[in-house]
Amino acid sequence: MAEGPLAALDDRPRPGREPSIAIEAKARLIDLACRKAKDFGYPHELWTTRLLASHARQHGPVEGHVCFANLAQGTVCKILDQEDVKPHKVRYYLERRDPHFAEKMAEVLCVYRQVRILKKAAAVSKREPSNPVAIVSYDEKPGIQAVATTAPDLPPKPGVHATFAREHEYKRYGTVSLLAGIDLVTGKIHALVKDRHRSREFIEFLKLLDAAYPAATAIKLILDNHSAHISKETRAWLAGQPAHRFEFTFTPKHGSWLNLIEGFFSKLARSVLRHIRVASKQELKDRLLAAMDHFNQHPVVHTWIYKLDKAA
Repeated sequence: MAEGPLAALDDRPRPGREPSIAIEAKARLIDLACRKAKDFGYPHELWTTRLLASHARQHGPVEGHVCFANLAQGTVCKILDQEDVKPHKVRYYLERRDPHFAEKMAEVLCVYRQVRILKKAAAVSKREPSNPVAIVSYDEKPGIQAVATTAPDLPPKPGVHATFAREHEYKRYGTVSLLAGIDLVTGKIHALVKDRHRSREFIEFLKLLDAAYPAATAIKLILDNHSAHISKETRAWLAGQPAHRFEFTFTPKHGSWLNLIEGFFSKLARSVLRHIRVASKQELKDRLLAAMDHFNQHPVVHTWIYKLDKAA
């Protein structure tokens, strides 16, 4: 206890065999692990601990690391764990490819700040928002698969099996695209389900919004830089609309996470699209639109908070 109670909890250094893997050899192993296996002529993209150990045994002694001659896979795992290196795993990230990312992000956040102001005004007046502006977060969700079962699902049976049982084989009927926008003040969802999502489908969605709001209301959309949103066909249609009827605020490239509609798409995928099976593509379209009606029965007002007070 002379060294203190915390030090007494740890074991004192005891005599034992010197480490068989030198510090320099460990550094070399970590260096190998931080590079791709394909860079050394292997067909593998990334290392497995077995492959890394085999490579070190084969090439280590030639490079001066004799201690690698009998290197075991378990030893490799221990060394990698000590340095918190996992060369067999991949974690995805999003590269900033837009040189004006900060400025465009600030523009989007300013729109979200306007939404907050509109919500506060509606709360004070204690009635539905009647402002001459509607702010809609919009995006497409393409590639929704119409998949059918080839045999009936078996329901759960107490004491037999707890889950639904489904035949592994399935039949594809194609895909559809969901074009959706959520009113950030009221929470109402506007949606179309189409086979494709070109300029003509996007214009059809704009017409849907145009019919949903009074003629004096300015409609502001937050959306990405998809080609259909900035095409000649879309610009020509917008040019024929009353001034200030539609206003677009674009998210930065690789900045779709700034768009609140993505949160709704995540909810849709988890609650409706997960495990969905249909008998036709038309059934999938009908069920998607029915899901929109279901969500609109009790609208959820989505709110953006991240860095909102730091917007210019």
